[in-house]
Amino acid sequence: LLVAAAALWQQGGAPCYAGPIALDGFAYYTRWLALALGALLVLLALRPVSGSGAHECVGLILVIAAGLMLVGVAGGLVLIVVGLELISIATFVVLWRGHRDRASQEATAKYIFPSVLASAMVLCGLSFLYGASGSIRWATMSDRLAELQGSSAGFASLAVVLVSAGLGFRIAVVPFHFYAPDVFQETTHANAALLSAVPKAAGLVVLARITMAVASHVGEHAWQIALVLAVLTMTLGNVMALWQDNLRRLLAYCSIAHGGYLLIGLAAVLAPGRATGEVGPVAALLFHLGVYGLAIIGAFAVLEGLGRRGAPVESVVELAGLARTHPMAAALISVFMFSLAGLPPLAGFWGKLVLLGSAPGIREVASGAEASGAEVWPWLLGLGALGVVNVVVAAAYHVRIVGVMYFRTPLGVPKAEGGRGTWLAATLCGVLTILIGLWPGPLLRESVAAGRDKSAIARSSGASAAGGESGRKCRHPSLPRGLAWRRTYLGCSLMLYRTGVTAWCHRETRL
Repeated sequence: LLVAAAALWQQGGAPCYAGPIALDGFAYYTRWLALALGALLVLLALRPVSGSGAHECVGLILVIAAGLMLVGVAGGLVLIVVGLELISIATFVVLWRGHRDRASQEATAKYIFPSVLASAMVLCGLSFLYGASGSIRWATMSDRLAELQGSSAGFASLAVVLVSAGLGFRIAVVPFHFYAPDVFQETTHANAALLSAVPKAAGLVVLARITMAVASHVGEHAWQIALVLAVLTMTLGNVMALWQDNLRRLLAYCSIAHGGYLLIGLAAVLAPGRATGEVGPVAALLFHLGVYGLAIIGAFAVLEGLGRRGAPVESVVELAGLARTHPMAAALISVFMFSLAGLPPLAGFWGKLVLLGSAPGIREVASGAEASGAEVWPWLLGLGALGVVNVVVAAAYHVRIVGVMYFRTPLGVPKAEGGRGTWLAATLCGVLTILIGLWPGPLLRESVAAGRDKSAIARSSGASAAGGESGRKCRHPSLPRGLAWRRTYLGCSLMLYRTGVTAWCHRETRL
């Protein structure tokens, strides 16, 4: 991780294009996000339990981080498939290693089977996009899809629907959220931290790539669909969290709600207008994704570090009086809960502020469609207002946890059973959450540079194909061109997918 961070720092954010790889500002931000999440999850995996196999888990987490980085630099379909399957297959193994009883095995199966189906839907949708456009690069695909008419355009729309449905499972968007509460409840805190951060980040990164490259050409009602899904997802997540007592199940619904918040940025990207503010919807989405990852991983890290007689802390009641028995742990949980709730002066406040403000910020009308723009803005304003209402609802269950820690009599004395890595991860998340809340400028500037406007990603993906006018060539040798390398990459991705599924089925047969 340190070597990768040093190489990324030396490269900088200057655009660099080579074949299917697009090293633009979006990729630069995504790779730093992958390294940060990977480092925190590696610290969580370093548990001081004999025979825990921490080295295996660390290796799998590195594979997951590499998959997220591949998704970020993808300039077309091939690396999207490879990156998503790296994340999925490694996540399967991590979850299966963490099972403790029959119930957790069943919950793991609830994640694996739908995830395989979701991967198949994404692969099928991407193959349809390739068939409709005849290209695997975003820029070329965007130009060719704009020329489609009749049944061909409908075929491309079906492809986008399939890809969005498959990615909706990873983001836990309604109605594809059904697995999250059960899987989170029956797995470990460390595995729940992984599920709440990395698949959601990967799904949103891919959706952002596809949205800005092709979705505007294949569906004029796409923004309305994203708007409805955002409202349903954040409302259901927050309302269901109000009645939860199990901590992992509560945070699962919190994660679902944040998926709805992030879809607000996606709906704003799809809307037929242009952002009037300095922070566009893509920048707001990326910024909120970063601060959300810090808060949710930090919360699970503290819970991973606490325990009672060798058993993890499971329910909200078990945190009663934690401020008296473990003041530092209570303070860290309070920071993460307030950040997830969007309360100042923490990072989550700025994340929700820029994200909820990105929807009403779509004011100007593109392509002279004045009537269309007049209809769009009230809907986006209402979407932002509903987001504010959901923030108020979410504050109830976050403040409830803090109240239990500070105003209830302790039922016992939880022991700090986590290792140094666990508490180091929790402390780093807490410090960064506070620092970003006090000085959001640096991270906000990076997110703005990553999502400058709607068409930046589409242009950068095809810069090398257009002669490199908007970017420089990479210093390493160029990749082979033509059909040969396409077949090679597609063959490798399909082989990786088939190998992972076959290995899992073989494991099931042996068990």
